[in-house]
Formats: sequence, structure tokens, C-alpha cells
Amino acid sequence: MDFSLLEEHRMLQETVRRFVKQELMPLEPLVLQRDTQGLTGEDLLPNDVEDRLHARAHEAGLGGLDVPEEFGGLNLGTLPKCLANEALHHTITPFTFPPDAPNLHMLMQTCTPEQREKYLLPYARGEQRSAIAISEPGAGSDPAGMQTTAVKKGDQWVINGRKIWISRAHVADFIIVMAVTDKGKGSRGGMTAFLVDKGTPGLVLQRQIPVIGSHAPWEVVFEDMTIPDSQVLGQLGHGFAPMQLRLTVRRLEIGSWCVGMAQRCLDMMVDYAKQRVTFGQRLADRQAIQWFIADSATDIHASRLMTYHGAWKFDNGEDVRQEASMLKVFATEMATRVADRAMQTHGGMGMSKELPLEFIYRRLRPMRIFEGPTEVHRWVIARSLLKD
Repeated sequence: MDFSLLEEHRMLQETVRRFVKQELMPLEPLVLQRDTQGLTGEDLLPNDVEDRLHARAHEAGLGGLDVPEEFGGLNLGTLPKCLANEALHHTITPFTFPPDAPNLHMLMQTCTPEQREKYLLPYARGEQRSAIAISEPGAGSDPAGMQTTAVKKGDQWVINGRKIWISRAHVADFIIVMAVTDKGKGSRGGMTAFLVDKGTPGLVLQRQIPVIGSHAPWEVVFEDMTIPDSQVLGQLGHGFAPMQLRLTVRRLEIGSWCVGMAQRCLDMMVDYAKQRVTFGQRLADRQAIQWFIADSATDIHASRLMTYHGAWKFDNGEDVRQEASMLKVFATEMATRVADRAMQTHGGMGMSKELPLEFIYRRLRPMRIFEGPTEVHRWVIARSLLKD
């Protein structure tokens, strides 16, 4: 069993770390300033700054890491993408190498040749942004309770319903919308995915929802929204499995995000403990702080191995749904513990908005909810084990 990384993966890791140090870390004071002004999500960075970062990333060859070569990408796979994401989340500056979400995998599995040209290729090149609309006010973690419907009328589909907690809805060039096309079958043959362009009549961005953390998701309403049959994504009634694939990819990414953020907290904790003196003694010499550091390093190591293993299995075509659920539970709780210890170590300064710790803490809390809450994942893991 070989745990070493390929040389090309190590080179990628170093390139991303250098990009983070040179391009993203200097922007943290700006991000903290805009955060204190109440700005969130995509607004934490001015448009011109984000455009400059995308240009620099392109120059460094950091776009399309997991995009197949036939779509213009590097085809490095999920493990290298996780390595990159871990390094990216060592900073609070919000930036993602394009494409911006795991919708890529869902599109690759389902697109028609025409949809490939219009949606997949521009998205893979980083020229378009996407969002996905799954959750509803009464059907969050339970897709079987979905109420948004799509009714066929001639060669058109009429969609009515309401979605909630939709990230990037206001900047997306297109949204993948999940809707019920056969109420009798539900998620087992009655759920279909649709491609909806921004500006489509009947697509209403109802409101942006202020939540804890650094982003503000949207509530989206569909009012007799009519789209042509060509906008069906994948097989009619069989949208659930591609959606689950997309969720699995995101959960692996979340593992790498959490490792990156926790590592930043640990690094800050170690540096501060060496410098801070209380009652004539360094924090680094106090057992309570030593245990904070030791437990945090152990937690991060375990999560990192879980992330790499899950990504490796995914790249080898194996089913990683259970591993993804385990990682989603463990990594999000792990990073929250590490961030809490780092804030406690820093005392009053750990609570202040002059340091990134409280920003990280707020960013982590929603991760135990979105992409499936912790309790649901524990239930899924237990059900899988107990059925045998």
C-alpha cells in the first residue's frame, strides 16, 4: 500500500500553495473589511479583483483540474482537485479554480451533444457559472418530499414550485432544477433534472437569505416557467442518480475544505502559543494548550487520510457514497473543534474580526447542514451497515 503522491500531484500542490501565498493571502484584510460591512459570498471580493485572480490562475495553469482533456481540462482527477481545495482553504479569501462546482460531473453524465456545446463546454472552460436547485421549504434532506413539478404540454415543460438555500443563484448563467415529473414514482423514476437559463420568464429570484457564514443563499420561485423539451437533462424520470453523483463529489470536496481551514487554525494556534506569555509562562508550555494542539493535529491527520482515500477510490471508479457520508460527518465536526480550540487559545483576539478565526468558525457551522445534515449522514451510514 503506497501512500506517496505522484510527482505531478506534488507539483500541483506546491503551485497552488504558492498561488495562495502570493495572490490570496494578501487579500485577507480586504475580505475581513468587507465582511464587517455586511457583504457576503461573491461580494466579498470586488469584481475586478476576482477577474484578476481568474487571469492569474489561468496563467498558472490551474483551471479545469478535474475536467477531461476532451473538454479542455487537465484530467487530473478528484484526488488532485482535493489537494488543490485543501490549499485554497488555507486562506479565507473566497476563490475557486474554475469550474466552480461539482455540477461538472452531473453534466458529463447526462448532457446531449447539443447541451454539451451550450452548457458543458463553456462551464468546463470557466466561462459560465452554474447552480443547482434541489432543496425546498418542506423537502430539504428528503428529496422524496419534493413538491416542485414539471408538467409536459406538447413539446414544452411547465415548471411550478419553490426552491430554497440555492447558492450562487444570482450569478449563475444556468441552474440545474430538480422537479417531479411523476408523483407516483417520486425519486424512484419520477424525478427529472432540467437546464434553466438565467432570465427565463417565470424564474424568480425571490430573496437572498441571510445566514451565518460567508455566503447568503437564495430562495427561487418558478411561476408557470415554460422551457422546451430540449432542456431535459438526462433521462426523463431518472434525475436522482446523477444528482447523487454530484452530491458525492461535493462531499469529498467539503472534506478537503475542512482540512484546509483546520490546518490554518492549527498553524495559527502553534504560532501564537510560542509567542504568548501569561503569568510568566508561554502558552506552549501549558498542558491544556499542548493537548489542544495534539488533538487538533490528530484530527486533521485522520480527516486528510479519509479525504485522500475517498478521492482515490472515486478516481478508480469505486462506489464511495458511504465514505463520502463518513467524511462529511467527521471532517465538518473535526474542523469545528479545531477552530474552537484555536479561538480559545487566542482568547479575546480569537473572537475579534481582526483575525480570520471567527470568520472560519462562522464559515464552518453551515457545513454541518448543507449537502446533507450530519444526522442524516449518520442514519445513512448506520442503515447501510445494518441492512447486511
